Formats: sequence, structure tokens, C-alpha cells
Amino acid sequence: MEFFQSSQKRLPGTRYKEVYDQAFEHYKKIKKRTKRQPYVRSEYFGKQKVFLNLFWLHLDQKNWRDRARRLRYFIAAIDLIKNSKIAPKSVFNPNKKTELLHRFFGKTKDNYPFILQVKENLNTKRKYFISIFPK
Repeated sequence: MEFFQSSQKRLPGTRYKEVYDQAFEHYKKIKKRTKRQPYVRSEYFGKQKVFLNLFWLHLDQKNWRDRARRLRYFIAAIDLIKNSKIAPKSVFNPNKKTELLHRFFGKTKDNYPFILQVKENLNTKRKYFISIFPK
């Protein structure tokens, strides 16, 4: 398994509010660039768009401690989506056969490993950033 070495560190802080404010500031910069759904272009997927809005919906389902733990990797995850050329581990979603789940493995600049998950809808070919979590 190959890891993408990100040029970004984890966000500092342990409480959700501290980490959320920093992560959401970065997200707002991305969101300002478009009038519709926020996205980043992925090097691995041939500069196709990876939409970011499902990540925030998924994050709202978690408890406060888990949200803070996951958000600390947000900036490094965006860097991975944009710049990684390393092939992910891809599997079909067991609950929905028209979806493909791609798991990318990365390390922050301060050497903390994390996993990023991107969902691809095979019918529409759209890609959605769903989740980040430490390895």
C-alpha cells in the first residue's frame, strides 16, 4: 500500500469548534470559486471534479469528538485529492452496485497516516468526497 505524502499538516486543536473554524475557512475559499456545488479537480481522475458537499453531510452524522478527529485532516485531504497520482483501493459499494468506493491513503506533513474515501456514481460518473479518518 502506497501513501501520498501531503504538503499540509494536521489542523491544530482538540475541540470541535477550534478545528471546525479552521477547516470551514478553507472550505469557504473553495466554495467562493463557484456559484454551484463546491469542488476540487483531481489529478488522479484526469482533472475531473470531485464534489465536496457530501462530506459535510456525512460529518454531521458523527459525534463531536469524532468530528474534530476527522476535521483535523481536512486540508491534507484536499491536497491529496488535488495532487495524488497514486492509485486508490477501489471496491464496489456492497449496498449499491452502481457506486464505486475509492480509498486513498495519505500522510500529513507531520507523518500522521489517514484514509480518504471518494464515492463514484457509475451511472453519472460524478465523484463525491465522503469521508476522512485517521489510519
